[in-house]
Amino acid sequence: MRMKKFAAAFAGAALVASAPAYAVTEIQWWNAMTGALGEQVKLIADDFNASQSQYKVVPVYKGGYADTMAAGIAAARTGNAPDILQVFEVGTATMMAAKGAILPIYKLMEQTGNKLDMSAYMPAVASYYSDTHGRLISMPFNSSTPVFFYNKDAFKKAGLDPAKPPKTWEQVGEAAAKIKSSGAAPCAFTTGWEVWVQMETMSAWDNVQFATLENGFGGLGAKLTFNNPTIVKHIATLGEWAKDGRFTYAGRTTQPEAKFYAGDCAMLTSSSAARANIMKNAKFDVGMGFLPYDAFAKAAPQNTIIGGASLWTFTGHSKAREKATAAFFEFMSSPKIQARWHQNTGYVPITKAAYELTKKQGYYEKNPGTDIAVKQLLERNPTKVSKGVRLGYLPQIRDVTDEELEPGLIAVATIFIAGYAFLMAS
Repeated sequence: MRMKKFAAAFAGAALVASAPAYAVTEIQWWNAMTGALGEQVKLIADDFNASQSQYKVVPVYKGGYADTMAAGIAAARTGNAPDILQVFEVGTATMMAAKGAILPIYKLMEQTGNKLDMSAYMPAVASYYSDTHGRLISMPFNSSTPVFFYNKDAFKKAGLDPAKPPKTWEQVGEAAAKIKSSGAAPCAFTTGWEVWVQMETMSAWDNVQFATLENGFGGLGAKLTFNNPTIVKHIATLGEWAKDGRFTYAGRTTQPEAKFYAGDCAMLTSSSAARANIMKNAKFDVGMGFLPYDAFAKAAPQNTIIGGASLWTFTGHSKAREKATAAFFEFMSSPKIQARWHQNTGYVPITKAAYELTKKQGYYEKNPGTDIAVKQLLERNPTKVSKGVRLGYLPQIRDVTDEELEPGLIAVATIFIAGYAFLMAS
C-alpha cells in the first residue's frame, strides 16, 4: 500500500516537473545611483518584481552619469542596448538626436497598450523631456531643482531672524555681510553646481533667455545669449562678493555641500536632492528657503528648472521586453512609489498625484521646507525661456563656462563674458 502511494506521488511529481514552465521576461535597468539612492532604486525594482510574476527588472550600476550614458550608447552601437538607460538631463539633446536608435516613451506606451497621461506629470518636468509636439520622449525619474539652504544657528549668532531666509539676492548679500562681520561662520555663502544654479536656473527664475531657439528646445543651431544685462549683472554681483569675502567658491558640483553641512558656510544654493545628505551630516538646525531672485528682473520669480535624469529606451528589443519596460514605467510612476521616492531622496515627485499624496500624509508639515522645490516648479507654468536648457554638448558647454567663471568668482566676475559670448551650441 505504501509503495502504491509512493508511486502515485512520484508520478504526480513527474507530471509537475514535466509541465511547461512560463519564462519570466527579464529586462535590465542601467543606472548611475549609488549609496542610499542605489538602495532606493533597488527597492523600486524589488517592489515591481514582487507585484507580478511576468517580468523582472534587474538594476545594474554603470558608474557616474557620464559613464552610464557612454556605456549605454556604446552598447546600442553593437546591438546590445539595455532595456532602460538612465541619462542625466544635460544628455537629453544628444539622446534625442540619435533618431532610429531611441524608442520614444509615447510610442512605447502606445505600442504596448499602457497608459500615459501627460497631464498627470509636473509641467516643468514633462516639458523638459518632451518633443516640440508635447510628446514624452524619455520617462522622467529623478528630478531636482536648486533651493536655498541656511544654518539657522549661524543666523542667530549674526543677529538674523532664523525664521526668515532671504528672498532676494540683495538680501543674501546683506545677510552675508552680517555673518562675515559677526564671525558667525568662516564662510558666509557658497553655491553648488555654479553654472546650473547661477546661470541656467537664474535665467529661468528671472525669465530671461539663456540661448536662442527657446534655449535649444526649438531645434539645433542654438546660440548662447546669457551675456544679457540680467545675467551679467547677477554674475558681477557674485564677483563683488567674492572680492569682499561674502562669497566663497568651493567647487563646480557637489563639493560646496560638504562645506555647508560641516558648518563652514552659513548659506548654500544647490540641488534639492542634497537635502538627505545635509540632514544626515549637519550638527546644526538646517533651514530651507526658495531660491533667491534678482529684484531688478522685471518678471522674477518665474519658475526654476530641473536637474537629475530620465529613463530612455531603445529600438530593437522584443515585444515581450517592450511590454515589460512599459509595465515597469507605469508602476514606477504610481503615486505610492513616486511619493516614497520623493520623501526618501529629496528629488521632486514627477507626478501631481504623488505630490498630493505626500501632502495628505503630512510629510511637509513634519519636514518644513521639503515642498519648496515642488512649489518652485509648479506655481507658474514654464515660459518659452524658462523650460530649461536643452543643448547638444551641454556637459562640454558647462565645463567651458566653469573654466571662464572660476577666475571671476575667485577674483573678478566679468572676465568670462568677452571670450565666451558667442559660443555656438549645436
